[in-house]
Amino acid sequence: MISRCFLCDLGDNVHKLQRMEELIGDRRFVEDERSLIKTPYDVQANNQEHDSPTSTHQIGSVQHGSPCFVYTLAFFSALGGFLFGYDTGVVSGAMLLLKREMNLSSLWQELLVSITVGAAAVSSLAGGYLNGLYGRRICILLASFIFSAGGIILSVAHNKEVLLCGRLTVGLGIGIASMTVPVYIAEVSPSELRGQLVTINTLFITGGQFVASVVDGVFSYLPHDGWRYMLGLSVVPAALQFLGFLFLPESPRWLLQKGDTQNARLVLSRIRGGVNVDEEYERIRSSIEEEKIDAGEGPVLWRILTFAPTRRALIVGCGLQMFQQLSGINTVMYYSATILQMSGVQDDQMAIWLAAATAFTNFLFTLVGVWLVDRVGRRKLTLGSILGTAVSLMVLAAGFLLSAQASPPVTFHPNDPSLHNSTCITYGLCESCMLNPDCGFCYGKNGTVVIESSCMPVDAASTEAAAAGRCSNGTQESLGVFWAYNYCPTSYSWIVLLGLILYLAFFAPGMGPMPWTVNSEIYPLWARSTGNACSAGVNWICNVLVSLTFLHLAQCLTYYGAFFLYSSLALLGFVFVVGCLPETKGLRLEEIEPLFGRQLFDIFFLWHCSKHL
Repeated sequence: MISRCFLCDLGDNVHKLQRMEELIGDRRFVEDERSLIKTPYDVQANNQEHDSPTSTHQIGSVQHGSPCFVYTLAFFSALGGFLFGYDTGVVSGAMLLLKREMNLSSLWQELLVSITVGAAAVSSLAGGYLNGLYGRRICILLASFIFSAGGIILSVAHNKEVLLCGRLTVGLGIGIASMTVPVYIAEVSPSELRGQLVTINTLFITGGQFVASVVDGVFSYLPHDGWRYMLGLSVVPAALQFLGFLFLPESPRWLLQKGDTQNARLVLSRIRGGVNVDEEYERIRSSIEEEKIDAGEGPVLWRILTFAPTRRALIVGCGLQMFQQLSGINTVMYYSATILQMSGVQDDQMAIWLAAATAFTNFLFTLVGVWLVDRVGRRKLTLGSILGTAVSLMVLAAGFLLSAQASPPVTFHPNDPSLHNSTCITYGLCESCMLNPDCGFCYGKNGTVVIESSCMPVDAASTEAAAAGRCSNGTQESLGVFWAYNYCPTSYSWIVLLGLILYLAFFAPGMGPMPWTVNSEIYPLWARSTGNACSAGVNWICNVLVSLTFLHLAQCLTYYGAFFLYSSLALLGFVFVVGCLPETKGLRLEEIEPLFGRQLFDIFFLWHCSKHL
């Protein structure tokens, strides 16, 4: 028995010695790499990748301390994403009611949509400075307060100028929230939950868009004040987030950056459920100290542009964000109800509920993307997504093209002296009549056949009636005629709806989240914040460009021409992804930077050859 115990003890001691040798070997390996690798980023990456098993085990035990509190933090943070989605999505249905009640021109419709995006672009840049100065918690409180103020302004607006002010206010909140929420969630999350929790923000954005479309549908039955409820209900989640963050802590990483070590340790211990956080605390502290050393000299953007691998990574990151917007996603989300009405859906309520179906498709397939990203990989998922997006835009354009080719002719010319100077009476088809925002289509029906149709000027007081003739205000029902503004009667509306659903089914899993995911991976540590800020700025700028020009683009190129243009841009994006985007699935961060050591379009051939080695 004694000898057996002696052998057991001897075996345990041998095992411990072997373990110590492994740990010492690991540490020597790290030190050797530090002496060989010159870039600050690689030093940081090796520090993170070659932690000893003892440290990993200890951190793992800490991270599992209190997941419920971490989920609570993620939930209240992601309400900012929900508000982002709600305030960008609710305008789709509200616009159908607003353009009738306030007689909004195409320019004013585009302004009400794009002013929010433009304000978000400005405040997102300012948000970086505010985050560094006041912290993540204060910025989220500020964003929720701005959301609340914007919702109140919109709900009491009595003219389009006040509406514009409210939409601008909401945009300021969106910009701050869009850049602060992911950072806060990432900094408070344990490593094994970080990816899952950060994606909650994306899910809340698409969920907010879906809820907004349902709210649009519910209140579309109130033709005069329904839009006030649509736009004003954003106050509820904004107030909930504000109240929640009064009791939630600041990011421990930000506290450490500001030198508040005592509170940083207390907050970290609270987040992790009160268990020992010494190892994780020291890891964060040492990481921050190394980042200060790694910052180097000179502006970071200049260093990115003059160092070839980071310059190429920046081109790829900004290119992905650009093609995400140029493929028309926010045209579809902002104007989905209007697009459906343009395709021939005559009833406002029906157009709004069909837009809700498209928003649900976006939410559902975003979940699919979360499941696929680590199984299929970033490159394949992005390629399949953008190619499917291009094909879907062709289907959407085909629906409008078929409607245009089957456009009812103008067969009735009223003999009214007041119309002689109107350009509306010169049009021979409903399609050309519809493209003029000052004209509408007045027609009768014999079963499904359009009869006695005419193109008439719109009443200056309301787009719901013609300025004169059979479709003037109060005469339509008695004469059995119909008034169509901004659409033509057609049997091809279902093709447009199919195109919208296919578009979101392909876009949501890949081109929706992948530009953000890839940008979080391809930059070295010293360039990551600046690289992400630049790519996000490109995203917002292209967002403004697309949303501000869609209605005018449709008037110049026709509706099918506009969507064929978006499809062509998506195909151009496909070529860009094929030639420039390497696969990063399963790679450590320090293994990604060398992928950009070659010319961009050589990356594809390098990746393709490596798959056959």
